[in-house]
Amino acid sequence: MGKSIEILRAESVSVKSVWPHEAIDFTPWLESNLDYLSDVLDYRLLPETAKRESSTGSFSVDLVVENENGERVVIENQYGKSDHDHLGKVLTYLTSFDAQVAIWIVEEARAEHVKVASWLNDSTGISIYIFRLEVIRIGDSPVSPRFTLIVGPSEEGKKIAIAKGEDSNRNASRSSFYSALLSYAASKTTLHASRNGTAGPYLGQATGVPGMYWNYGLQKHSTSVILWIERGPEWAEWNNVAFEFLLERQEEIETLFGSSLVWQSKPENRSRKIIFNLNFGGWMDSEKWDRVIEVSVDAMIRLEKSLRALIKEAGQHADILGAVENAEDE
Repeated sequence: MGKSIEILRAESVSVKSVWPHEAIDFTPWLESNLDYLSDVLDYRLLPETAKRESSTGSFSVDLVVENENGERVVIENQYGKSDHDHLGKVLTYLTSFDAQVAIWIVEEARAEHVKVASWLNDSTGISIYIFRLEVIRIGDSPVSPRFTLIVGPSEEGKKIAIAKGEDSNRNASRSSFYSALLSYAASKTTLHASRNGTAGPYLGQATGVPGMYWNYGLQKHSTSVILWIERGPEWAEWNNVAFEFLLERQEEIETLFGSSLVWQSKPENRSRKIIFNLNFGGWMDSEKWDRVIEVSVDAMIRLEKSLRALIKEAGQHADILGAVENAEDE
């Protein structure tokens, strides 16, 4: 028969019996022992970056520290049950210190606060962890802290947050780019003078012919200028007739423009496009924007000049052909 192994039950010890005061006793201990938290996180906290009782207005966050990913982390400690006051502080510290991560340490987490943290993790670009703090002893051993994760960002939540962050950065960059483009274009042409900026991928302006638009396109590392032919859901054939009219004059148009163009006619798409692509840079290349904007505006001016005399005729041709077909159908 094998030797019996003595197994002892872990018993809970009052947190205050170890650290009587949260700010005076526990927070300084945690500052010197951040490895306990690192052991239960996905990354290491860097003790050398820790700052205690950093102030923002009338509040002082318990700890500010960086993690190995270069993110700023705020840590708020609370004895007892989580409460609305400390939740507000956590959110205040996140914004005031421009932090990406918050760690809220409590003895007991209320269900409503767990739900708020879960929602923020899944819906924003920040990460909020709530840990339960316990102190345990086994037999006559020294006491040991135990941090149990109550809520934190899920892998799916992290992916969603990253995607939303990317969307936000993309939209902000596109908006800034188009604002700069419109400002420059105003000194060169009146084509888009009535337009405000946009955060979308395209910036369009009516040509004066129904169903035809002068559009700028903006991608990560390229731009484009486009004659966009799209009159609406009931006008697919009109779009095609107007496009074919211009396509028959391709050589003339491209000679006037000074370069070949992309003549886009996809069967699965009712719109038709005449496109010139520029690969000088896009919304991710802010250091190149001055040059990108200059060549894009120049290309738009040349596109408009090469098509100006023909688009009204193309629209009229499509109108007439549509009327003839409708009469034949009747």
